[in-house]
Formats: sequence, structure tokens, C-alpha cells
Amino acid sequence: MVMGPTHAISGALVGLLVADVLPRDWGGPTSTAETFAFAAVCSGAALLPDLDTAQSTVARSFGPLSQGFARGVDKVSLGYYSITKGRRDRKRRGGHRTLTHTALFAALLGAGVSALVVRFGREAIIAVLFVTLGLALRGLFGKWAKSNGWFAVTAAAAVLSYLTWTWFPGDVGSTGLGVAVTLGCVTHCVGDAITKEGIPFLAPFVPWRGERWWEFKLPKLLAIRAGGAFEVGILGPGLTLATAGFAVWSIDGAPEYIIGALEASGLAF
Repeated sequence: MVMGPTHAISGALVGLLVADVLPRDWGGPTSTAETFAFAAVCSGAALLPDLDTAQSTVARSFGPLSQGFARGVDKVSLGYYSITKGRRDRKRRGGHRTLTHTALFAALLGAGVSALVVRFGREAIIAVLFVTLGLALRGLFGKWAKSNGWFAVTAAAAVLSYLTWTWFPGDVGSTGLGVAVTLGCVTHCVGDAITKEGIPFLAPFVPWRGERWWEFKLPKLLAIRAGGAFEVGILGPGLTLATAGFAVWSIDGAPEYIIGALEASGLAF
């Protein structure tokens, strides 16, 4: 699988891009604050599919609690796989890259978040922000998180989620948290699909040649190795630069200012 930092930065980038075109009726942001909140939630959610293994970045984010939860998700995922697998699907000892790496999981998780927000309002919003912002911190600032430990990540996530709600209560409530969570999960799956392992995105509803858990994969010549030279030296830095650029572009008034500056300097086409 692609490493946690790459998942997190790709989620942030996709969140920024989608926030610019998502209709307001679907929870599309209408201000800089909403856009950044949407991208942050998407970034954190881009780590959630790896909750099916205790060895992942997301499982280490909140210490023993998240690791224990990951072990439970692993067992549930393995059970679901065992019940739904086709006659040609292989036996598994663990549930990693099964249930949580499917379109079903992304859709159900997003719908569940939306339902919780509708039902519980402020408390649910702060809870979602706490989890996703904590994961975003763990993914985007891996060295800081590793050196300070899971307790620091938890404390920082608690403070950020509360401050985000306090500073932008109306904005946070209208950012379409469910959409951002689903989008983050899908972004994660796309990232894993370009690796040599692939992901069973349409399982178990679209069987193929006796397999319900067949995997989307790139051709071997195009697939990347997780943690390899391409991801570390090219993909990660490229995504980071693109995210920084789109973050600046997303600031209210920035596009007009940038275009005006280019025109004044004679660089605009």
C-alpha cells in the first residue's frame, strides 16, 4: 500500500480540487475556511481504509485505542470476506485490503457520517473533526507525530477540532463532512490501486471469472512499489507542491490577485 503521508497529502489535494467544483447543495464550500476544513477532513479520511491493520499509520494515531479498534476491524473484514468470497477467491489469514478498500465501505462511511451529523449536530461534527484532523496531523506531519507520540496527536486533534468549530461554526456545519469522508476513502483506494498489490474496489458485488474479490491493478510496468524511490522521490514531493499551490489558489481573492499580477508583469497569456 502507498505510505500514510502520501495518502494524507493526496487526500488534501483532492479535497481542495473538489471543493472548488462541488455544488453547494452537496455540501460544497463557499469560503476559504470551509474549503480548508473540507480538505483537512478529506486528508484525514484518506487514511481510514487502513484501519484494517494494526501496523498502519491510522492505527498508531490514537495509541492503544486506535490499535485495538484496528484489530477489531481486521477481524470483521476477514469475516465479511470469508462470507462473500467466490469459489476462486483465495483464503486469507487477515482482513487487510478487503472490506475497507471497497466502494461499499466508502459510501457507507460517508452516509453514516452524514446521518450522525444530522442526528446529533454539533457533537457529531466535533467528533468527526477530531478523528479526521488527528489522522491528517499523523499523516502530514509524520516526523513530528512520531517524535511526540500518539498522546500529542490526540491532544492537538482535540484542540484543533474545538477551535475549528469555535472559529467557523456555520462553515464547518455546511462543509459536507460525509462527502469529504467518502472522497478521502476513494482517494486512498486510488492510491493503493497504482501499487503492485491493487485493491478489490468493486467487491463483492461485481464477480469476475469466479472471483468476487478480484483486484484493480495497473500493468506491472506502470505499478509502483509502496515506499519505493518513485513514491518517495517524485510522487510525494509532487503532490506536496501541487497541494501547496492549490491551497494558495483556494484563498478568497487569490486567483484574481495572481492573475492581475501576471497581467501587470506581462506574463499572462
